[in-house]
Amino acid sequence: MRGRLTTHVLDVALGAPAAGLRVQLWRIRDDGRELLKEAFTNEDGRLAEPLLSGEAMETGQYELLFDVGDYYRGSASVAFLEWVPVRFHMADPDSHYHVPLLVAPGGYSTYRGS
Repeated sequence: MRGRLTTHVLDVALGAPAAGLRVQLWRIRDDGRELLKEAFTNEDGRLAEPLLSGEAMETGQYELLFDVGDYYRGSASVAFLEWVPVRFHMADPDSHYHVPLLVAPGGYSTYRGS
């Protein structure tokens, strides 16, 4: 059984999921970058499906880009951050890689979730 790559975004300033936030997944190689997927978070701050799963899971370096600038410009908050990058290495394609983002207008944090 192959693994999957998932994410979710929480707006810690509101204490709620970040709905409608654009997320891009890029594969990083020595010869450049390749956009694999672009999606928007739902009302729960999650994507409708995994970013990668099954045979699409490959070892290598990836980058998630979160468009928090556009997200905050859509509300009364002032945007400081634009795109938040999270670059990581996927070593085991059979594992579940969950990369959540906790974001506020002035900062963010991330971790490898479960």
